[in-house]
Amino acid sequence: MEQEDQDFAAFIRKVKQHSAIDLAQYKEAQMKRRLTTLYSKRGFASFTAFFDGMMKDRELYYEFLDRMTINVSEFWRNPNRWEVLEAKFLPELARESSRIKCWSAACSTGEEPYTLAMILAENGWLTQASILATDLDEGALEKAQQGVYMDRSVRDVPDKYIRKYFTHQDHLMRISDSLKRSVQYRKQNLLHDPFDVSFDLIICRNVMIYFTEEAKHQLYLKFSRALKPGGILFVGSTEQIFTPGQYDLEPAETFFYRRKR
Repeated sequence: MEQEDQDFAAFIRKVKQHSAIDLAQYKEAQMKRRLTTLYSKRGFASFTAFFDGMMKDRELYYEFLDRMTINVSEFWRNPNRWEVLEAKFLPELARESSRIKCWSAACSTGEEPYTLAMILAENGWLTQASILATDLDEGALEKAQQGVYMDRSVRDVPDKYIRKYFTHQDHLMRISDSLKRSVQYRKQNLLHDPFDVSFDLIICRNVMIYFTEEAKHQLYLKFSRALKPGGILFVGSTEQIFTPGQYDLEPAETFFYRRKR
């Protein structure tokens, strides 16, 4: 067991040196189990051998990123929360800002920023909005920019949005070019890279659960500082912030927090 721990510790160190990705800030048991499954499946006997393999095989490295970043995303995930965003918070932001600055953090393959773009477009706000979408995984970002999804992935999208913003072809759904143009995609390491500022809306959902408590604390501080006073942070259904005041945030609705004015 000690040798296994040393093997994983060396892997963490090498990955950080190579990529600035700090696996020590992720929950160890979850990450170790997930990556052990991956390297065993790929025929490696240790983390050391797996790292050497990644350095020789770019596709294997991308597979590691995909497994590490948990690219599970859905359009309209928890639909009633998107309804609250549409009915309550976006009208407020549209009234208060001439330009609604939005950020979908850890956007995975793009379902979340495109959901936001559809809602903004449907209400006539997209022309006064900017949407930044970031993720660590370049493969996920490429898929997001392509905007092509399996038809089952749109099962929660209301029919009027499917008719207006998708085209259907051979079990695939393609996002309209106008929506694709409305989202700016960028690679970003949330735990390492600096954040832009003055956002009206930050959406970061179902990502924080994979980080250690210290990493979560630092991220909530950074998200708060990235928001305008009065700006909204929209988190996932398992990510309630129990002491938002320490981050200059206050509860605004279930899974929504407002930066104090």
